[in-house]
Amino acid sequence: MSLARPRVLVADDHPDVAKAVCRLLALEFEIVGTVADGSALLEAVRRLEPDVVVLDLNLPGVHALEACRHLTRMNPAMKVVVFSAMSDPEVSEALVAAGASAFVSKLASAELPATIRRLCADPC
Repeated sequence: MSLARPRVLVADDHPDVAKAVCRLLALEFEIVGTVADGSALLEAVRRLEPDVVVLDLNLPGVHALEACRHLTRMNPAMKVVVFSAMSDPEVSEALVAAGASAFVSKLASAELPATIRRLCADPC
């Protein structure tokens, strides 16, 4: 999926975090929207058709494991990057098994743009 300017949806229930992620990504990526809960996430993905979803691990209304399963069924080509302050290797492995493309720690948020670039450069 080599995209000139990938479309990104940010899903985080903390407005300041969502705003910071949008600022971090806006220079390289088209931010198509932000959502703060699980039901809004699924509707926004259907409506906005993002190439990448940056997903908070503990989004209200849906756990990231469940969200990854739903999102990859909705659009297998879409990349899901789980973004969390928690860094448990077992959790990140379970997320990848559920369909997440990558896991980025909020403590290493500077890695997020490079992770998205790498994912969007990989062929589907």
